[in-house]
Amino acid sequence: MKMKIAVVAIAVGIAIVVQTVAAAVKIRAEFDKTFDFQQAHTWGWNPKSPGDVIVARTPDDDPVAIKQRAEPIVMSAIVAEMPRHGLKQSAATPDLTLIYYLLLTVNTSRQTMGQFLPPVAAWGIPPFAPSTQSLDVIQQGALVLDLSTAGRVVWRGIAEAEIKWDLDDAKRTALIREAVQKILERYPPKK
Repeated sequence: MKMKIAVVAIAVGIAIVVQTVAAAVKIRAEFDKTFDFQQAHTWGWNPKSPGDVIVARTPDDDPVAIKQRAEPIVMSAIVAEMPRHGLKQSAATPDLTLIYYLLLTVNTSRQTMGQFLPPVAAWGIPPFAPSTQSLDVIQQGALVLDLSTAGRVVWRGIAEAEIKWDLDDAKRTALIREAVQKILERYPPKK
């Protein structure tokens, strides 16, 4: 009986983590409507570099260190997902070339006193200068996957999420893998 309770508790915990990760990631995809995706059967990494990290947060950020940490996770997740979408990896001359971009930045959200009220004297509120009442600084990240052919991007998938710095490595890895999986669910595009 105690074993069944432990198994149920673990399953519930995993479900909560997965739901939290899935809810935190916003996905969108764009594609070239003139490209015939049915003709693409193979993919390969961009020959110059599999990806790039662009950081616009603080002057002390080290994109090379972030890339060394994130690239193996991103690449292994992509390699695992691509066959599920009908694309086989090819080093020779692939039909599609993939490159990823990991973008990290800061955003703000603020509210000012009276921002939702019209400046009308009939409301009985005296005119006043707006002052900030709430300010949130949000760490944001985006993972972009570009599929190209002949130097032209034909499909782009984007996952955006708020970055929580208190996440441990296992949860960060799960978030990246989930983002790759959710992005590639949009490939091939439905016309």
